[in-house]
Amino acid sequence: MILSILIAASAAASKPPGAPNVVALTFDQCVALAKTDTAKAIAAAEAWRAAGGGLAARQCLGLAYVTAERWGPAALAFEQAARDAEIQRDGRAANLWVQSGNASLAGDDSAKAKMAFDRAIALPTLSDPMRGEALMDRARAEVGSNDVSAARADLDAALKLVPQDPMGWLLSATLARRQNDLARAGTDIIEALRLAPDDAAVAYEQGNIAFEEGNAGSAKGAWQRAIDIDTKVGRPGDIAISARMAIAKLETGAAPEQ
Repeated sequence: MILSILIAASAAASKPPGAPNVVALTFDQCVALAKTDTAKAIAAAEAWRAAGGGLAARQCLGLAYVTAERWGPAALAFEQAARDAEIQRDGRAANLWVQSGNASLAGDDSAKAKMAFDRAIALPTLSDPMRGEALMDRARAEVGSNDVSAARADLDAALKLVPQDPMGWLLSATLARRQNDLARAGTDIIEALRLAPDDAAVAYEQGNIAFEEGNAGSAKGAWQRAIDIDTKVGRPGDIAISARMAIAKLETGAAPEQ
């Protein structure tokens, strides 16, 4: 089935000028293919786009690049889809800009990510929850660009729109710690813990804040809990590795990297 889809899409892409568009790939089929064979998914999405697949083809191309962790091409594919959506006055434009921004963030391009989030947030089609998430994402890009005052403003606005999202409180606590506002950091990490008591990233940040407050015992306990949470599913993840390094440095008298 997948092979026939690819052949049909490739044939449509090479059709002579003036021939009718024949799109032999659906969005769901393209996404399913991306999960099993990213190279074929990229080729199929490119052929589908050339055959007249429109926004769906560009979006699927972006998703295929994401699964291949090719962040630059993914961001570009989503950006092109977003621009097309704006021209067509398609309500998906804002979400496509958000996808482009997140791909740029994953590729450590904070400036390009912020541009994409700016475009998304400027559009009136985002729901309040989606706008809150986009503001959080833009704050991450602003931190990456060392614009902490803008990041603080965006996070405060986001928390008003999505107060039940623990990620917002975690990001706010982390930013407050980096700004040496330990009172705000402590308040916000408590809220993050209330909403996500079994989140390894929240436990790890709790340890970071405790360390900055001079409470080595609490810091070690929180970091150990982060390790326990992050290793429940098997092999330790990045958070568990970072927490172990923090504990090791704490025990040798060195300051943990944060």
